[in-house]
Amino acid sequence: MGHREDLLEGAKRCLLEKGWTRTTARDIVAASGANLASIGYHYGSKDELMGQAYLALIEEWGQRVGELVDEAGLPDEPGARQAALFDAMMRGISENPGFWKTQLEVIGQASHNEKLMEFFSKSMPLGWEGMLELFEGIPEGTGDQELIDSVGWVYSALFAGMWVQHLVSPERTPPGAVVMRSLQRIVEGKVGPA
Repeated sequence: MGHREDLLEGAKRCLLEKGWTRTTARDIVAASGANLASIGYHYGSKDELMGQAYLALIEEWGQRVGELVDEAGLPDEPGARQAALFDAMMRGISENPGFWKTQLEVIGQASHNEKLMEFFSKSMPLGWEGMLELFEGIPEGTGDQELIDSVGWVYSALFAGMWVQHLVSPERTPPGAVVMRSLQRIVEGKVGPA
């Protein structure tokens, strides 16, 4: 690996071990074996490098979810694909809770950090598009923007709530099939006891 890749790997390790806000450029240099000047040369700034590390970790998690789905197989019945994906996503979170706890920290800091807020503002639509690909099989780069901004957004919002609650109480996380039945009940406008 060259310095660019070493820096990215070092930043990923720091992100998982120290979080975004506690990681310094010197921490990344120590974790990567690269030199301080190479951060600016390859990435422009520490924040840009941290953003790239964050996106790389999200991509790795997405690949792991894909592997879990492949192992389990995706059923064809309506709603079953989404249920299986929610189950795989929660297993993926359980395998690497440190990364998801770091995300909570980063999100909590975003309102106090203009660069973080800008980063999330730009990267969130990529997440919506990724969710659309996962849940509906629409390849990234081919979905229409209205679908990304609506359906992709809803999948992302639902997932965000699920992963936060899963971190707090994994044993109380309902299976994906229960999530889908609950969504169906909401869509049908049912009220009162089941």
